[in-house]
Amino acid sequence: MPTSREPTGGPRPEPGTGPRPVPRPAPAGTRRDPYAGFGGRIGRTFGESEPAWPPRVRPDGHAPNIVVVLVDDMGYSDIGPFGAEIATPALDRLAEQGVRLTNYHTMPLCSPARAALLTGLNPHRVGYAMVANADPGFPGYGMEIADDIPTLAELLHDAGYATYAVGKWHLARDSASNAADDRRNWPLQKGFDQYYGVLEGLTSLFHPHQLVRDNSPLDIDDLPDGYYYTDDITDQAISMVASLRAHDADKPFFLYVAHNAVHGPLQAKPEDVRRYRGRYDGGWDALRETRFDRQRAAGLFPADTRLPRRNFEAGHEVGPWAELTPEQQRLYARYMEVYAAMVDNIDQNLGRLLDTLAALGELDNTIVIFTSDNGGTGEGGAEGTRSYFKRFVQHPNLPADWDPDVERDPELIGGPRSLVHYPRGWGMASNTPFRLYKGQTYAGGVRVPFILSWPAGLRTPAGDAGVRTPAGDTGIRAQYQYVTDITPTLLDLAGVARPARRRGRPVQELDGFSFVAVLADPDAPSTHHEQYCEMIGNRSYYRDGWKLVTLHRPGAPYDDGEWALYDVTRDPTEIVDLSAAHPDVVKELASAWEDAAWRNGVFPLADGSGALVIRNPAEERLRRPVTLLAGTPELERYRSAKLITFRSFDIVIELDEHAAGDEGVLVSHGDQGGGYSVYVEDGRLRFAYNEYGVLHEADAGPLPAGRHTVRVRAQAIPGLRWDWRILVDGTETGRLADVHQLIGMAPLQGISVGVDRKSPVSWPVHERHRSFRYTGRLKSVTYIPGPPAPDDPETLVRTLREAAATFE
Repeated sequence: MPTSREPTGGPRPEPGTGPRPVPRPAPAGTRRDPYAGFGGRIGRTFGESEPAWPPRVRPDGHAPNIVVVLVDDMGYSDIGPFGAEIATPALDRLAEQGVRLTNYHTMPLCSPARAALLTGLNPHRVGYAMVANADPGFPGYGMEIADDIPTLAELLHDAGYATYAVGKWHLARDSASNAADDRRNWPLQKGFDQYYGVLEGLTSLFHPHQLVRDNSPLDIDDLPDGYYYTDDITDQAISMVASLRAHDADKPFFLYVAHNAVHGPLQAKPEDVRRYRGRYDGGWDALRETRFDRQRAAGLFPADTRLPRRNFEAGHEVGPWAELTPEQQRLYARYMEVYAAMVDNIDQNLGRLLDTLAALGELDNTIVIFTSDNGGTGEGGAEGTRSYFKRFVQHPNLPADWDPDVERDPELIGGPRSLVHYPRGWGMASNTPFRLYKGQTYAGGVRVPFILSWPAGLRTPAGDAGVRTPAGDTGIRAQYQYVTDITPTLLDLAGVARPARRRGRPVQELDGFSFVAVLADPDAPSTHHEQYCEMIGNRSYYRDGWKLVTLHRPGAPYDDGEWALYDVTRDPTEIVDLSAAHPDVVKELASAWEDAAWRNGVFPLADGSGALVIRNPAEERLRRPVTLLAGTPELERYRSAKLITFRSFDIVIELDEHAAGDEGVLVSHGDQGGGYSVYVEDGRLRFAYNEYGVLHEADAGPLPAGRHTVRVRAQAIPGLRWDWRILVDGTETGRLADVHQLIGMAPLQGISVGVDRKSPVSWPVHERHRSFRYTGRLKSVTYIPGPPAPDDPETLVRTLREAAATFE
């Protein structure tokens, strides 16, 4: 019998006499030998050959599952194990069987925190100096995770884990969140097998503006009655895990549950809100005191820790609850009831997920982490709001009549027709006992709750597998640890080594440190001894108990006079500024911050030049006229906004055939937080304009049967206003004058042709017709962007820059 080819090469028979001819050598680098590296033996037939299969990477049978639950904008004291009165029984159980890190720190804003958590690197190095809604053209603001920075999901996937993500992503730049993008920074391209959720930073919990499954935006007209986003993403997570176990009984999984709650707008299910009726009538001052008492009683802080006075810093101050009017107290208490209901619902859904793991026999060997991306927020302002998108705007020249609130029936607060946020007094209470809020580098912005549970591996009796802890351990850990420590710790617990090279190239080194030793021993020293932080000019530097920190005033110079110094070992609530007493420490830590900033890509710092307003010039293509044919899926939010924001524009609607009985929406853009729609009802053409929650309607007259061109013209006028005109076949038939333009995040929902999807622009129309698809023959809708408005901030900044360059 002729000699078969051995896997190592070996002697080969002459052509025509053996199992296979000797291949002609190919030019170097152009062709790979298909048999190179094969572990079996190759003959001309199966009978003359021996098979071999490449090994598949599979963790050993004891590898733990990993679940990371990340809440959005939740303060330190908002769950039971950290002092809250809110019902969180699922978290109570996790804390009892796991550990609480009471001195865990994060970044003060969402995208940077998420980048640090999922990579183990400082966020500026990854390219997330702030949220993924900016693109000023500097390395720290690249808003993309480079290929030489593997995510936790990629590393666990390489090690044989199934990897799933649900909920908020917010690591894809807003301009890269559309269906035409290359998706290189979407979840599936960053290591996840499956994804379901919202790519952007916020959404309506009753009507999410754009749901994405895996790599595809979903085109949805109507969501089911009773739909609630937090329930939905939990259902999806449970389905992913259940499906995995139906197909593979042993494969471990990594599940990343990133809630959009409790980010504004605050919205909760009615039955959850009812449980908190009257609970917050006593106000934020009393709430802070009772939460702080619980925290000290639970051993989260030494008994001599002091509660700071109410936040007093300019622009962030909180007044006494007792000085509010009874009407204000009733309204503000209602906001907090909704917030508490959202936290309660998160815990309910966590309980459902844990029950599923228990039913599958998986709970004991599952590591569960629960934490928040940053501290509680003060973005609701001193009064809170029932018009979140009107409050949540930044513009240098808001008109004098800009009211960041709208009137609403109190019974609507928290439901789908209101987009509310609580006053910053409640944000202060959320962050008990710390100062300030999300966005600042004081503890209120960066110190958040952290629970880690692993029944089979933590606090186990001697001799068991896992991380053994001393008898009588309370599970409280007061050591300083940082968000970049999560990835190395989870890799360590899972027994997965982070490689020095991946896919043929070096990977960037970690900034975080595994804290497994801290989990094992309450007396072990912290593994993270110093850390810089920066967020829109707010800075801090921590080193072994000292903390240097600023509260930066936008546009102010960056000088050493901004620094305050605290000994946070003795003064964890940052009350006593020691900078005057220890100028040497200030100088040393300020120099260390400067070095760390250059090493991590922090510079340039934001100043008064308006650089954060400027976007990549390539985005100008998004302002070209666009024609949307009937049946086109909903245009993504950012793409839609570029056609109308801070400018005049025309919408040209071509109707091929309109019959006498035809009706429905011709075009819609936006939702209950702000938007506009053109529709036909009862034979008449109508225009609805939702001005941040205030509905204006214009009747454009009868629309007779036939072929028509409907033109809607928005003229930008000074004072951030639009005048609207509706023309049918060239004749003006309707008008709406002098309404505020939609800016910032409004309209949140994109443009739809022939239907008003999900969250409606007009709630009365929604009640009558739901999404109200047009029944006639609609050919197309064309958007024609016009000149910038007088108040366009990007144009103002570019003009000032050009003038400065000319002067120089």
